[in-house]
Amino acid sequence: MNFDIIIIGSGPGGYPAAIRASQLGKKVAIVERENLGGICLNWGCIPTKALIKSAQVFNYIQHADDYGISVGNSKVDFKGVIGRSRNVANGMSKGISFLMKKNKITVIEGEGKLARGKKVVVTNKAGEKAEYTADSIILATGGRAKELPMLPIDGKKIIGYREAMTLPKQPKSMVVVGAGAIGTEFAYVYSSMGTKVTVVEYLDQGLLPREDKDISKELNKVFKKAGVEVLAGSAVEKVETKGKTCKVHIKNNKSGENSIIECDVVLSAAGVSPNTENIGLDLLGIKTDRGLVLVDEFYKTNVNGIYAIGDIVPGPALAHVATAEAIICVEKICGHHPTPIDYNNVPSCTYCIPEVSSVGYTETAAKEAGYEVKVGKFPFSASGKASAAGAKEGFVKVIYDAKYGELLGAHMIGSNVTEMIAEMVAARALETTGHEILKAIHPHPTMSEAVMEATAAAYGEVIHL
Repeated sequence: MNFDIIIIGSGPGGYPAAIRASQLGKKVAIVERENLGGICLNWGCIPTKALIKSAQVFNYIQHADDYGISVGNSKVDFKGVIGRSRNVANGMSKGISFLMKKNKITVIEGEGKLARGKKVVVTNKAGEKAEYTADSIILATGGRAKELPMLPIDGKKIIGYREAMTLPKQPKSMVVVGAGAIGTEFAYVYSSMGTKVTVVEYLDQGLLPREDKDISKELNKVFKKAGVEVLAGSAVEKVETKGKTCKVHIKNNKSGENSIIECDVVLSAAGVSPNTENIGLDLLGIKTDRGLVLVDEFYKTNVNGIYAIGDIVPGPALAHVATAEAIICVEKICGHHPTPIDYNNVPSCTYCIPEVSSVGYTETAAKEAGYEVKVGKFPFSASGKASAAGAKEGFVKVIYDAKYGELLGAHMIGSNVTEMIAEMVAARALETTGHEILKAIHPHPTMSEAVMEATAAAYGEVIHL
């Protein structure tokens, strides 16, 4: 039971690490206590996007008249929506199982824990223990919903994202606590299907408070139009769950004014906590900070032969980040010379409708960093493709260094903008200037033209505004 590399956790960090290690000729094992693919594939990225698509389809039907199409009475089959989401996730998990077999990776079912001497002890569901050894061990144990003291998750009235994906029936009303990507996406899904949704966010910016202020402002406006109430700069002090409903006690941070909202269910969407408990970190003396494992630029811990990637190390808790870290980590272990990640060039995406994507500096952050900036915006209301598609909400905003033309940041809100942000990530990595993006011919009619037009606006050359 000896391996070159053992990986604990099979999420978007773990399984790519296993596959890349196998490609590089290593004998690999992966330990998983639940389902291959981890939280992202089974309870996060993939099934939530399936829910969002169902909500979007229902929205299309509700507004079919806008496209010159008449549709009869339509309603949400909530169990069918949930069922489709679970089927999508289950199919993807089977796909990961196929990849493990294809790459001759040993899958060990159970809960893995570090032991001295580069060993991993795995306890299966029957409580039986088995010991494995490896030259290198990669921790990729992921994260879970953060639980706040005033919001103890009971799985029924106060729920996390897992329960939000498998509720037995659609609630008539919901309070979402936290307006980051998770909270915003679920607010869109449930609101679109007819649930009365209120979002409570501690920070003043409201929805997606870490995005550029112009993006948050636009999304707040769209959600308000859709009937979602957003209480920015507010805190939940407690939730009463006795009786048939929940009573959510809310305090405005500035005025100190108190209010109570009654609802069927409360969704705690306050972020992610790393799964670093009970995996043997203390036993081996692996250094941590606030629950996160400390690593170098190639994800090596302070203990020789032990590595960590993904949600359990400092940095953005994003699936694509975990995958990038996995490949860099494995290639370094195998003697290659990978380039460390530039964490200021990691794209962020939120899949509500309209979608939001961004990379690099916000306008505020760029100015705080000392840059003199050129800023350009192009609204999708001026886009021919957006008008034809009936998706005129939103805009593209670009930020350039006025002196050298460096692309400092890009921020988008609109239809399918999560598919557009990669252009800007590549441009930043290649140190592309604003003039080069402006002169790169973008096809017409496309949503991506807005990138060129926003750049033109920054340089005073915009045509269609």
